[in-house]
Amino acid sequence: MVMRKLIIHSAIALIAGSTSFSAIAAEVKSIAILTPEQGTDFGWNQQGVDAAKAVGEAMGLEVMVAEGLGYGDVRPTLRELAEDGASLMIAHASGYNTAAPEIGAEMNIPVAITDKPDAAKPGAVADYTASGHEGAYLAGRLAAKMTHTGTVGIVVSGEPPAWNAQSIGFAQGVKAENPDVTVRYAVIGPAAYADAAGGKRVTASVIAAGADIIFGQGNGSTFGMLQAVETTPAIDGGKVYFIDVIGDKTSIDKGYLLSSVIWNLEPVFSAMVEDLKSDTFGTHGYGLSLKDGSVGLLKTKAIPDAVWGEIEAIKAQIIDGTIPLTVSYDADTVHKLVSTVE
Repeated sequence: MVMRKLIIHSAIALIAGSTSFSAIAAEVKSIAILTPEQGTDFGWNQQGVDAAKAVGEAMGLEVMVAEGLGYGDVRPTLRELAEDGASLMIAHASGYNTAAPEIGAEMNIPVAITDKPDAAKPGAVADYTASGHEGAYLAGRLAAKMTHTGTVGIVVSGEPPAWNAQSIGFAQGVKAENPDVTVRYAVIGPAAYADAAGGKRVTASVIAAGADIIFGQGNGSTFGMLQAVETTPAIDGGKVYFIDVIGDKTSIDKGYLLSSVIWNLEPVFSAMVEDLKSDTFGTHGYGLSLKDGSVGLLKTKAIPDAVWGEIEAIKAQIIDGTIPLTVSYDADTVHKLVSTVE
């Protein structure tokens, strides 16, 4: 296990006269986050770790980070974090959503899980099956505006609810912009989140099927997707672009990153802590929205200013309700909207 502790002291907790806040805050002294991969993946793991640190800094909490744990049994790590004094354990992987509630109950520590809303239990278990579907819809509109082959692709590292919701949003955005654009779809594997080699292979096959823009959803596997985009020309000989999710790979981009559906989990984790303080933890789920800035679309130099202006106008229509969007998390709905690449 790779574990490191970050202890941050906030001036907020030291402000004189904040007696009531301090008294309540004493009940939530620390948060722990567990991630399957290192918090340096420009995606799911990094956004989770960064958000936990930001919440710790803002609220004067100790933050315990257990990263690179893999996708196996994390019960020993959960117990260790509980024994170390965690007031809340955030199990930042769908593969942890069985073990975390079990150990939370055993150690009497509240836990947050993802991709299992029906496991929520007031005071004990909260679910944050966050959906970036609004951002993915914008990504779909962008892809349909910029494709030169008339075909775009979705490559996923599995079919968890969050990925399904974004795949649906993306496909709906493509069809809303141009119903004649084909959406190709391929799954690397049932839980191929870290499979970079598989990501490269499958993405190349989707490009070979005509796609010149790839919407890639994965953790470490997205690095393989990006490699395929960088090395595989479109069927018309033109350039292929990549739309990422959750993080920002601009710093490693070689000119192929079109955009990313950016997630900001800080408001989500902050809400969890506040709910613990107010005794409402586990009574509702947590989501992402364009309105509060917890999800958005990355602007890169590859997007023409005129196109970006059109995307911004669509974003405003989503926020004011002119374009109503609903979220769906099931794989069957995805498959009805796309053409699968075997």
